[in-house]
Amino acid sequence: MQPSHHAAVYPSHPPPLPFLVSSPPPHSMFLPTGCLLLSVLLFHPALTKVCNDRTKHGQDNSWFTRDGENLPIMVLMPMNESALMSSISQGIEPAVQLAIQHIRESGKYSFSLITKIYDTECDNAKGLRAFFDAICYGPKHLMIFGGVCPSVTSIIAESLEGWNLVQLSFAATTPVLADKKKYPNFFRTVPSDNAVNPAVVKFLNYYNWSRVGTLTQDVQRFSEVRNDLTNELEKANIEIADTESFSNDPCGNVKKLKDNDVRIIIGQFDENLASRVFCCAYNLNMFGSKYQWIIPGWYQGNWWEQANNTNCTTKKLLTAMEGYISVDFEPLSARQIKGISGRTPKEYEREYSRELQQKGVEASKFHGFAYDGIWVIAKTLTRVMELLRIKQRQNMYHNFTVDDREVGKMVLDVMNETNFYGVTGQVMFRNGERMGTIKFNQFQEGQEVKVGEYNAIADVLDLINNSIRFQGVEPPKDRTFVRLQRRHINVPLYSILSTITILGMLMAGAFLFFNIKNRNHRLIKMSSPYMNNLIILGGMLSYASIFLFGLDGGFVSDKEFETLCTVRTWILIVGYTTAFGAMFAKTWRVHAIFKNVKMKKKIIKDQKLLIIVGGMLLIDLCILICWQIVDPLRRTVEEYSLEADPQGRDIAIRPFLEHCENTHMTIWLGIVYAYKGLLMLFGCFLAWETRNVSIPALNDSKYIGMSVYNVGIMCIIGAAVSFLTRDQPNVQFCIVALVIIFCSTITLCLVFVPKLITMRTNPDAATQNRRLKFTQNQKKEDSKTSTSVTSVNQANTSRLDGLQTDNHRLRMRITELDKELEEVTMQLQDTPEKTPYIKQNHYSDANNILSIRNFTDDGEKSILKNHLEQKPQAQWGSMDPSRINRGPLEDINSPEHIQRRLSLQLPILHHAYLPSIGGVDASCTSPNGSPGSSPRHRHMPPSYRVMVSGL
Repeated sequence: MQPSHHAAVYPSHPPPLPFLVSSPPPHSMFLPTGCLLLSVLLFHPALTKVCNDRTKHGQDNSWFTRDGENLPIMVLMPMNESALMSSISQGIEPAVQLAIQHIRESGKYSFSLITKIYDTECDNAKGLRAFFDAICYGPKHLMIFGGVCPSVTSIIAESLEGWNLVQLSFAATTPVLADKKKYPNFFRTVPSDNAVNPAVVKFLNYYNWSRVGTLTQDVQRFSEVRNDLTNELEKANIEIADTESFSNDPCGNVKKLKDNDVRIIIGQFDENLASRVFCCAYNLNMFGSKYQWIIPGWYQGNWWEQANNTNCTTKKLLTAMEGYISVDFEPLSARQIKGISGRTPKEYEREYSRELQQKGVEASKFHGFAYDGIWVIAKTLTRVMELLRIKQRQNMYHNFTVDDREVGKMVLDVMNETNFYGVTGQVMFRNGERMGTIKFNQFQEGQEVKVGEYNAIADVLDLINNSIRFQGVEPPKDRTFVRLQRRHINVPLYSILSTITILGMLMAGAFLFFNIKNRNHRLIKMSSPYMNNLIILGGMLSYASIFLFGLDGGFVSDKEFETLCTVRTWILIVGYTTAFGAMFAKTWRVHAIFKNVKMKKKIIKDQKLLIIVGGMLLIDLCILICWQIVDPLRRTVEEYSLEADPQGRDIAIRPFLEHCENTHMTIWLGIVYAYKGLLMLFGCFLAWETRNVSIPALNDSKYIGMSVYNVGIMCIIGAAVSFLTRDQPNVQFCIVALVIIFCSTITLCLVFVPKLITMRTNPDAATQNRRLKFTQNQKKEDSKTSTSVTSVNQANTSRLDGLQTDNHRLRMRITELDKELEEVTMQLQDTPEKTPYIKQNHYSDANNILSIRNFTDDGEKSILKNHLEQKPQAQWGSMDPSRINRGPLEDINSPEHIQRRLSLQLPILHHAYLPSIGGVDASCTSPNGSPGSSPRHRHMPPSYRVMVSGL
């Protein structure tokens, strides 16, 4: 069969069609293609006349009545070698000739098909002219066969309804032609590009891939396939994680796919850009066991070598391409079943190869569809002829006629009923689309290997056993499967800290046993054993909270974890307040006794201290209850960034950590910290105020200060480190547990270890009655102390030291004066003539001695005062004039002189000898008190009293 040129057949023809088409009437630009052709005919009378004669198909309706009739078929293909896609057409002609030959040889058809090829040159204008010339000047064509170039085919197919013609294509795969509203008279034996989408969805479902991404070249052909694929994926509930389109450089889009964790990538691009895509994939490490590429399968052989315009070597491209899946229609059926021609696909292929060798042309991948297409036309026309003959017999008494419209409709109906097995498989149409077979190939070691096929009619995917070779031990995952992994506390760490906690609780129990056993001992009794028990109880509650802090969702359920959050918070807060509240209450009692000077006697019982501790706990309960009611603690899960699987599996580890939090966590913690901080400041104040109380059984201020210091420092450090390590539960639990253990242990040891040591070494030393010692630089208003349990006298330390110094100095002066007075007295006894001198010179000295006695001794002051009041004038006043003229010897021995000497010597003797009989000592601690009130005062025996009185 040779192409027939209409110029040779019909020498008289109108001007060239390009001129006619390029200059239509103005209104024709808004008309469809069929109307456009009619308008061209109307505006060219000569052309109209000829075409009208040729298009009156209703006038010749006997073609179906005669056997052996030659039925012309219009064939539209690009035959010019310079035209695009002409290589396809060159390999099609041998297949068409084989089909016509096989039809003739079968003897089942009463007509012969005559094909007339019109060269479209893959140009819209030239293709439209060829079609118009075939209509006007060619024979009466019953059907149109062909259509290779998408643009030319779509223009012609849109006008077929106006000409009542049906077109059957064997190579037009563009999805645009699937629109039956726009192209109702178009059929094709080759599956559409969209036909691979159901096969791809089936393949995805086979491997349970439910998450994919698409990478599409920004061309209409690929965009339409992507849009249809999107619909198919949505119907199959397959997630499209990302959709990327590119024009020239795909690397940015490929990186976005990787960033979105797309593992299964469906590509729609030609071979020229495919090399760029895989070069980008190689550079981004998007190949191997974690990724699966699915691309079109219609690329030319060794396309990566011919279309490699990248900076990647062929080796790199082959590395990135290894394992990709290509999807395309099956050119020949793999099932060796004899079809309508009586030949298997392989038998046909051998004959086709011989024809190619004879003609010296290359094979076309569409030759099988062209071969089956001729058989479709033959079967369709045969069926139409049968239907027309039946109608003719039914109307034998009438003049039966049939027009082109009715014939065209009958052809459409018969085409939709087509169903036979050809060399390309089962030939069947659904809305004009071929329900064909889709093959799956995999690129393995530099070549494509068929791994399966999809039967669109049966909707069955058939994969060849063990043919698909994935890069890993299993098919790639459609996403990075994230395995949630709880960051839990290591069991060995929990065991170690729990053991230490148990030891601490045993120590607290030992302290409790010691405190209860010795509660009646004076040392323990003075240190308030009930308060000690509360301190131990608070420490044990703090210890117990450690066990709860180490439990997480791995040991308890989510609901139990929320309860655990509340319980451990309550236990820790109550334990802290119980321990330190009891300690501070004890210190407050010591402060109240020894620092309140207005109360001479102050008795504070343990019941009052228990009330104070209970008040502190009541404040805690109010805070905790409000916290629980208003904004309770909830279980929250914090997820962290993905981590690689340590075992090398194709999964990612997403660690998560459970926390106890609420909406206003910062506010509630601030309230609790503020209250506990004030409590510690109050304890520090009490410890400082009672630092000078030197009774160990009562005063724990030094140990309280040490406890508060250690607890405060450790809590600040522990809270900061715990906040910074909240994403590391082992470190956080270790820090919290060690802080609680250290604080509880150090507090209990500082309170009870000194008592244990004292009880063992000197059990009575701490309870002896001792004076309170105060420093000299203590403030004046705090210089006085209240009466203690041992009834110690109140005194001012600085004033006492000054008075003692003055007392010692005056006593020394008294001793000197006593000696001088004794000497003077002896002289008076020996030399009476010196009496006037004595009277005048020692009068002032006697008065000074009396003044000193009045200051130093209240008892003797009263005695001297009585002596002075009885006869002041007789002693020290002016002398009687009657006695002035007396002699010295008479005056010295007179009763008046004797009385005066006794009045002077009596107080001197009394104070000189009073210490030996229990009188006032210079070291007396209370000069302001009476001698009898001094602890060192001894009352005179009765004999001494008589002697002093006698004197």
